[in-house]
Amino acid sequence: MRDWNVVICVKERGFRSACELLDELGQLQRTDFYNVLVMRVEDTQAALEALKKMIDIDPNITSYISKFVPSQAGFSFRDRKEFEDKACEILGKWAEAIAGHTFHVRMHRRGFKGKISSQQEEQFLAQFVLDVLHSKGKDAEISFEDPDFIISVETVGNQAGLSLWSRDDLNRYPFLGLD
Repeated sequence: MRDWNVVICVKERGFRSACELLDELGQLQRTDFYNVLVMRVEDTQAALEALKKMIDIDPNITSYISKFVPSQAGFSFRDRKEFEDKACEILGKWAEAIAGHTFHVRMHRRGFKGKISSQQEEQFLAQFVLDVLHSKGKDAEISFEDPDFIISVETVGNQAGLSLWSRDDLNRYPFLGLD
């Protein structure tokens, strides 16, 4: 599925249960990566709320779904440079929301092993956001301890999905599983 907007990680022996539960939220597809699914939903916020309600009713759901991360922007890429160019284009638009706050970038990469380093990209993208803000006379601070925002970068093969989550979002939707 090339136009996914949600990445789901399932726990050991939870694949079938996760598929049965999530199938009602959108178009679900397996990936080539172990216990990783992708999904296309019409409304990512509605999907988050629907899953939250399901978990409120049956907390056991978190025993087989470890991560459910909708993307607010997505793109395909062929190499590290194209990935960085497209990610920076998106983050340049989001930087203003981070001004005056703490944040960090968290990347979960599936594929491109040896070609893209999650840790290096996290550092590169965080520095890009800081540079954009500094060019506008503003700043932010990188923090891994209870940040105001987390920029999530999920890749599955040559597809990437990015999202910006506030502390309130992280508290409301612990199943995002970003850190």
